[in-house]
Amino acid sequence: MELDRTVPHALRQSISQPNVDRTTRIDIALFNGFALPKIAAIIEVFQKANALAAPRPIGRSRYDVSLWSAAGGRVASSSSVFVWTESVDSYRETDDVHMLFIAGGAGAQQACRDERLRDWLRRRYPSSEIVHSIHEGQQLLEAAGFTGREGPHFEASHEWRDVYSRRPFGDPPGAVDTALRIVKHDLGAELAQLVTESVVPEHKSPFASPIAGRAPSQVSEKIMASARWLEENVDQPISIDDAAQVAAMSERNFLRRFKSEMGITPSDYLLRARLNMSCRLLVESRLPVDKIARRCGIGSGGQLAKLFRKYLSTTPTDYRTGRTASRTCT
Repeated sequence: MELDRTVPHALRQSISQPNVDRTTRIDIALFNGFALPKIAAIIEVFQKANALAAPRPIGRSRYDVSLWSAAGGRVASSSSVFVWTESVDSYRETDDVHMLFIAGGAGAQQACRDERLRDWLRRRYPSSEIVHSIHEGQQLLEAAGFTGREGPHFEASHEWRDVYSRRPFGDPPGAVDTALRIVKHDLGAELAQLVTESVVPEHKSPFASPIAGRAPSQVSEKIMASARWLEENVDQPISIDDAAQVAAMSERNFLRRFKSEMGITPSDYLLRARLNMSCRLLVESRLPVDKIARRCGIGSGGQLAKLFRKYLSTTPTDYRTGRTASRTCT
């Protein structure tokens, strides 16, 4: 389950009368091995909203984003990008409105063993107006004592039900969508639209991740975590044994389970992930083809060209030209 959010009864009165002058605290729980892309996108949404919102007194932003971890200091994402966090021990309660996002990633299982983080979540959960766990972040909530559910849990005042209209069972909004809905509720549809337009949408390539098309019941948590790890480390030299260790399985069992649950071998999945990122960078950046190939773990522009001719019957340059022109016309 990707999303678990609630609005405590004690805070419903403040929600029903939004105050555009208030500061909203965006608390984001991280751990070593967290998945960076969703977290980076959430931060960008609130930073853009701060930049576009009406001027406020010095030192008072509309959204105050804070990154938290059990011990504080540097925390490494699964792609080896380090971010600076504050220790949960230094957390101080305020009268501001609080929202809580919990990162996903392969490191969640290890993070579940840290009592400091579990205790912090027990304190933050009931006093946060929205709690959104991303993928494996749900494991942290369950470790803190919040029982998992078969579908998204929703409890809110009528005002928040309007913001989060009910969706089909098992289809909760994503983390970025949640962030944008918060901005829309607080600052209005016009500003939220400007934020949406300023956050570059992800290019949908012919090699889009197979994860999106798999129902949660089809894929175990371990295989899902290994698949995300493969996607987040496309720029690194990766062996099947590395991915098997993420899933805590023997290589033989991992190969069998991955193919059975994902419908594709880990090697083919990694290749698709690399080609997917290549397509996105070709359209969303001006990087040379050779540099894009290296960033995606493919090796060289020549090798990337061979793969494009094999799978798309075109060249990277022609793909970039055609897709860029298409986006300009839409």
